[in-house]
Amino acid sequence: MASQTTQDAQHESFRQYLPDLNTPRFQAIAKNDAYGHAKELLEHHRPPWLYGLYLHWRKLFEEPFKGVTNDGVVRPNLFELRDEGVPIDAITSAANAIIAQLSAEQTVRTLLHIDSPEWRSWSNPEFLVSDKGIRLDEITPSLRDSVLSLLETTLSPEGYAKARAAMRINHFLGELVNAPRVMNEHSYNFVLFGTPAVDRPWGFSFYGHHLCLSVFLHKAQIVVSPWFTGAEPNAIDSGPHAGTRILHEEERLGLQLMQSLSAEDKKRATAYEEMKDPNMPRGRWNHDDQRHLCGAYRDNRVVPYEGVLVGTLPPAQQDLVRAILAQYLLYLPARSRELRVRDCAARFGETYFSWIGGHGDADPFYYRVQSPVMLVEFDHHSGVFLSNTRPAKFHIHTLLRTPNAGDYGVALRNQIEPAVQQEYVWEE
Repeated sequence: MASQTTQDAQHESFRQYLPDLNTPRFQAIAKNDAYGHAKELLEHHRPPWLYGLYLHWRKLFEEPFKGVTNDGVVRPNLFELRDEGVPIDAITSAANAIIAQLSAEQTVRTLLHIDSPEWRSWSNPEFLVSDKGIRLDEITPSLRDSVLSLLETTLSPEGYAKARAAMRINHFLGELVNAPRVMNEHSYNFVLFGTPAVDRPWGFSFYGHHLCLSVFLHKAQIVVSPWFTGAEPNAIDSGPHAGTRILHEEERLGLQLMQSLSAEDKKRATAYEEMKDPNMPRGRWNHDDQRHLCGAYRDNRVVPYEGVLVGTLPPAQQDLVRAILAQYLLYLPARSRELRVRDCAARFGETYFSWIGGHGDADPFYYRVQSPVMLVEFDHHSGVFLSNTRPAKFHIHTLLRTPNAGDYGVALRNQIEPAVQQEYVWEE
């Protein structure tokens, strides 16, 4: 495995890829706020490739919700209603403290019906393509603190710390590229779905550049899915938050697992040897998501199983898979996380680990762990704001999906509300 010194050198290397801020792209973003920046995309269609992706997103959004599957068929009876010890009284109180401060206009934008399709309209680029709710960099400090308090009360302490670190790294990137009004610590939107209550289902969405959290709550149970967390770069090397780093554990554990496999299992796990492999079918790589499959608006994606079957691996390697899943479940409170890891381990006989790229200490890579009850992805990306044209270890995207209608708590809601059809339908 790479030493800490080697890892530090890899992460510090982003400095050699700082962009030329005198180019038209960066001159334009420096003059814009979030709304002017979004206008460049939505009205002027710049950049064209992202506008094309946005149009595709809108088509996907029009589809009724089904859920991510491996074969197009949603499997029933995979998730159970249970007491996970979630502090729902405190969480509900924190949500109501937000509501009490909303103006009439903010209330209309922020309090949406639990069946609103807008729960699905999150996205992770810095472009504000779905403007709803309240935006943290535009509201009073008191209201902003209340939103952050809800996050802190809902998530685990380590999960909240990770979310705040992602927000601070976003601010750091905004400073690096002179775009502080588009990317800053508080350039995130917050929306409530349903009426906060201790005995009825409700939830919220918190989304912006490189951090998107979909949270469903019912009594003492929680679902945080889908979520997306990324960073470019993934470490702050100067300023008041110097030393902040995220996503390095997901990176370390994935590489440790791949390097520990036998030669035969490495071959089974490897879907493609190159990050942009000539053997990839059309669409397997795209400009925005690159290798990951289940990002924004991909609620109904069919992702066939591939790779090595986790249930055939030795106990030590299965323990590494557990450690990876626990890291991806970090946003959940401890008891919820423990139960979800147990759920996943019970299905190691139908859980697959797949890999793209090299597996040397310095190689960028992609991996996925996929089962009927959980799908996680890790991907090293090329530059979006930095100028590296090839994937680098300082730009990382990670995400989690709960397949078979588990996202947004839909599979649980179908049990809470038996009058609702098995396949819960959201329509625009």
